[in-house]
Amino acid sequence: MAAIAYIIASLFESGRIQQQRGQGSRGGFSQDPFEFYRQSSSKYDIPTMLMALSAAVMKADGKVLKAELDYVKQFFSQQFGNQFNSRHLQVLKQFLDSNNIPLQEICNDIRNRMPAEVRVQLVHYLFGIAKADGNVAESEMTSIQNIAQLLGVSNQEFISLKNMFYRDVNSDYKILGVEASASNDEVKKAYRKMAIAHHPDKVASMGEEYQKGAQEKFMKIQEAYENIKKSRGFK
Repeated sequence: MAAIAYIIASLFESGRIQQQRGQGSRGGFSQDPFEFYRQSSSKYDIPTMLMALSAAVMKADGKVLKAELDYVKQFFSQQFGNQFNSRHLQVLKQFLDSNNIPLQEICNDIRNRMPAEVRVQLVHYLFGIAKADGNVAESEMTSIQNIAQLLGVSNQEFISLKNMFYRDVNSDYKILGVEASASNDEVKKAYRKMAIAHHPDKVASMGEEYQKGAQEKFMKIQEAYENIKKSRGFK
């Protein structure tokens, strides 16, 4: 985790976002999106990768809303501080204007550079974008699920995250990764497993927004467990 923290701390200094090479006369991609991505990305250019994923979710339902943009801006501002500026929003616009974001290549890069617990937090962040307007559309859900699969996030992890933002009668059980028919002991065991796996300390060396996302997820796990305990009447 220390190495990942170093990357996050230094990526704006190490990166070289070369927008002019990727822009045509109208500000769009001059060739294909992956060429723009390749030229825009330096060895540790995490923001470009995150902007691409953000854009994929923002445009999934066919409309880009101010609430979504504000959410993205807040995340990057809190994560990277003064090093986040209008150049990075221009990169976001490039991906929003693209008809074909190279998700496979980008997600492969992220899988090679980020540990599993951070990739789970990225999916949590993407759900936050989708929920920014108060509703997660089915098309947004499909887009996030596709990205989660490409990032190597397990289906169980995805279902757990999904039910933190998109609830139904069994959401508390799905958050813990068990069936509603599970015994009390199975529920307790599942809770302990999830609590250990997703404790905020897992991303303690990451930026503020990663930690905030991890804390929110941990609280949702605890909340789900308390709801089940209350409904079943066990301690």
